[in-house]
Amino acid sequence: MHNLSRRAFVKNSATLSTGIMIAPNLITNSPSKKLNLAFIGVGGRGGKNLKGCAMVDANGIAQNNVVAMCDVSPERAAKAYDAFPNAKKFTDFRQMFDKMAKEIDAVVISTPDHTHFAATMHAMQLGKQVYVEKPLAHNIWELRTLKKAAKKYNIISQMGNQGHTTNGIRQVKEWYDAGILGEVKEVIAWRGGPGFSPTGYFAYPDNYPPHAERKPKTLDWDAWLGPVKHRPYSHFYLPKLWRGWYEFGNGLLGDWACHTLDAPFWALNLGMPTSTNSLSRIPAYNDDFVSDHAQVEWNFPARGNQPPVRLTWFEGEFKPVNRPEWGLSELPSSGMIMVGSKKSLITGGRPNNPKLLVSDEEWATFQKSMPAQTIPRVGEEDPQGEWIKAIKGDGPMPGSTFEYGADLTEMALVGVLAQRFSTKIEYDAKNMKITNHPELQHYIKEPARQGWGYGDDLW
Repeated sequence: MHNLSRRAFVKNSATLSTGIMIAPNLITNSPSKKLNLAFIGVGGRGGKNLKGCAMVDANGIAQNNVVAMCDVSPERAAKAYDAFPNAKKFTDFRQMFDKMAKEIDAVVISTPDHTHFAATMHAMQLGKQVYVEKPLAHNIWELRTLKKAAKKYNIISQMGNQGHTTNGIRQVKEWYDAGILGEVKEVIAWRGGPGFSPTGYFAYPDNYPPHAERKPKTLDWDAWLGPVKHRPYSHFYLPKLWRGWYEFGNGLLGDWACHTLDAPFWALNLGMPTSTNSLSRIPAYNDDFVSDHAQVEWNFPARGNQPPVRLTWFEGEFKPVNRPEWGLSELPSSGMIMVGSKKSLITGGRPNNPKLLVSDEEWATFQKSMPAQTIPRVGEEDPQGEWIKAIKGDGPMPGSTFEYGADLTEMALVGVLAQRFSTKIEYDAKNMKITNHPELQHYIKEPARQGWGYGDDLW
């Protein structure tokens, strides 16, 4: 596959009359049609992506070749390493690419947010197809650069927000397009948590910053830090607690927005907000660490004949008011409601199972005569399979390519900035500028350590 010329790639691309882009059959000359896959990050979510992309059958036979695996912690990666003993192992993806670039067709990246961009850019510059966990990148400049790079290098990309492959998210868009909801001017979303505990994804540290500790012998701490400036090791950063530190993650909002807000972002064609506002943030230890509870508001302008939209996010103990017209005895622990002029719609934290907020009788009647399915179905929560099929030419282009995934993530990250600094952000999306707080512009493009910078040549 790595010998396929750019000209052949473009020539083999095809568009169906339905407007669905079909991926070029990139490995037609391979009798087995197996991809040579490399995985960066194989513990935690990486293990799920490994199984999904290797496509291990009932007999334990992988339908694609796992040729390389990279993880900064061989100890945490041990289970995955044992499952694929013939794959070559690394702790630094740069060394993996240096030694094995010609043997790799596609790369799956399941690392903390702050290293998504560096690994993805390196892979794309080598012409590799790329799958990246959500959120796609850590800051807005990185997102815009990934979009540019995906086009320049003609690669097939996918952001791993599972809900975008489901029947449910397609129903949300089809119902809205069919006029079932009427005009939607308000969206409300909420998520319980963060839920601080030593064994979860968030934990209060012993200090700000945490006290230095002796790192595990097998951990490649420098590779884990990646583009972020050096600091002493602490267990309050990894393997999972990095999400609570804004320099590595983007908090609960950055983690879940690509799931919970995916359906309204797509269905309403929201685009970029003109402003976001932190309505409350409790407590605010400092700008580096997440809060216990928060409420954030986005304001989106009118889009053609669609009205402006106000989107409000609640997390922690903050929850929206349960309105009588919704007919709910209580709100679930997480969810999203699109408030329509005719009817309103609710989903859970992911868009899998939407439901109209109507009486049981009306809901039963609606289910018998739902609007026509106008959007092709590609499977239930199988973003890995969708991506693999696209690369092999067996299916359409993924639904959450970088073209879409970067925009969804950018919308979320503008809200994260408002939440982090407990302020209102006025946002000029065209110029990628925070117009009312120039001192925060620094966070649109964060500096990278020497040896970890990529993408400036695209601007």
